[in-house]
Amino acid sequence: MPVPPSHIALVLGPWELRWYSILVTLALAIALIIGTRELRRRGLSDEFLIDTMLWALPAGIIGARVYYVAFHWDIYSQLPFSKLFAIWEGGIAIHGALFAGIAAAFAYARLKRVDFLPYLDVALPCMALAQAIGRWGNWFNREAYGAPTNLPWGMVLDGVAYHPAFLYESLWNLALFFLLWKVSCRYVDRKGFSSACYLVGYSLGRLWIEELRLDSEWLGPFRAASVWSILGILIGGIILYKMLQGERAKLS
Repeated sequence: MPVPPSHIALVLGPWELRWYSILVTLALAIALIIGTRELRRRGLSDEFLIDTMLWALPAGIIGARVYYVAFHWDIYSQLPFSKLFAIWEGGIAIHGALFAGIAAAFAYARLKRVDFLPYLDVALPCMALAQAIGRWGNWFNREAYGAPTNLPWGMVLDGVAYHPAFLYESLWNLALFFLLWKVSCRYVDRKGFSSACYLVGYSLGRLWIEELRLDSEWLGPFRAASVWSILGILIGGIILYKMLQGERAKLS
């Protein structure tokens, strides 16, 4: 891969617009457009999805930042208090965003007494697409890379080529989006099926990609993302198994 360009896309006086922000915003906008169209096709309220985003998006941003700061507290504890909120300088984590965003969306659905799973089955495939797009922000930031490699697509930094872990995850999530979209459209009447498939599919990809990365967060001797991935595979796998068992019981 070529050497990443500057992470700053545009400078307006004292303000800097970064490529990471542009890509994340673009990714969320595309996901929202696709999601609302699919909800309309299914006869579900797209307005509810937009209202839910007003809860889930801020919660996801806060969760992503809190997660990152918590795992790097040895650094942030030595910095001025204001740096805890300096998200524009980098420092967010996708697992924190997923945990907090989904929890907030679920809470809002319960508050409005709306069945949450049909919306989650639409939202999570779109989330996989958003992740595929947003990961390219890591390239501009020169982060999320793995061990040195001789492969021709290595990410070159300071004359050394590294495994572009961000690229692997982007391609994995893109493939996952198309797979989940097909599954979601085919099994639209099975609430929770697509969500469980996302849980297993994303976790499988992140599990092997995480082993390449040099910037992992750690839970004791274990990579935090690997722990969440294993839990995701187990939980999603159990859900899919129980759903399959239920289908077999109906047929018998």
